[in-house]
Amino acid sequence: MIMKAFRPHGRAIWLFVAGAWLSLASMVSLAAMSFDPGQRDDVAALIDELEAKGIERAWLVDAMQDAQFQQGVLDAMAGAVERRLRWDEYREIFLQQERIERGVAFIEAHREAFDRVEAEYGVPAEVVAAIIGVETSYGRYTGRHRVLDSLSTLAFHHPSRGGFFRGELLAFLEITREQEVDPGSLKGSYAGAMGYPQFIPTSYRAYAVDFDGDGKRDLWDNPVDAIGSVGNYFAKHGWQTNAPIYGEAFGPDEPPGEVAFNQTRPPYETLLGLAKYGVRPKQEDDLEDGQRVIPLALDQEDGSYRYRLGYDNFYVITRYNHSHLYAMAVTELAEAILAEREDRA
Repeated sequence: MIMKAFRPHGRAIWLFVAGAWLSLASMVSLAAMSFDPGQRDDVAALIDELEAKGIERAWLVDAMQDAQFQQGVLDAMAGAVERRLRWDEYREIFLQQERIERGVAFIEAHREAFDRVEAEYGVPAEVVAAIIGVETSYGRYTGRHRVLDSLSTLAFHHPSRGGFFRGELLAFLEITREQEVDPGSLKGSYAGAMGYPQFIPTSYRAYAVDFDGDGKRDLWDNPVDAIGSVGNYFAKHGWQTNAPIYGEAFGPDEPPGEVAFNQTRPPYETLLGLAKYGVRPKQEDDLEDGQRVIPLALDQEDGSYRYRLGYDNFYVITRYNHSHLYAMAVTELAEAILAEREDRA
């Protein structure tokens, strides 16, 4: 509440608000951090856009008035490009026995859903489980930031990707209204990823499925919907049933500079072309010189490199996260989960 206002010396206006003295400049700054459409034309424009799609204006206004600017979200985004980890460092984060055993338990707890995801989408249970295991440790750590705050902050304050996050905020508000969920009640990552599989809102809209048939696509609290949605995501991105993800390869002590290693794009180097630089598959059966692969050079603590060749399914995993290290960690976790299941059989 504003208690008193005055103009000392005819120069600066000061206001007493909630026990603190604020200058007019500070009040302008606070207004800029508000998402009240009555104070910001850009927020009002977003509400206009959603109202035109049939969402009640009063509901939208309430939602955006509840949104809070979070400097920590911008700081986290700015610090997201961290020191590059070697492959062995990155691998160690996810290839722990506890995570492997939890993956086995997660599959056993939802065996029917995993059987159906394999039958309907052709994606192995261990691959789907590994995605959820890497993203949230099977739903244990789904994020501590209010998604509404994160996306509002990024949509209207990110210096270069505001347009992208505006689209995510639009999708988020549409999803929550459709599913009759309070947008302020949902938490996720600082970048607005949500639920067991950490889908961003546009991916949620495009790929989430109601896998248990209860009439809702719930990735926040329903592991069955999450399992089906990851399978659907992979299928829609071209997963090849019963096809390998990668193969082991030989290579020189140092990756040759003439080869573009670790690119997360569709397979682009031929086996014949790689052979010129000493990179060749360890198992050459059923491989043709013209086959295209993604050459991978994974650096180790001792300075050596482990060479692998990514196939089409490896590329599909990178559609979930555009990092070759991520895709390989998911792959190795899936292999470890499968091996553990087989040992227990």
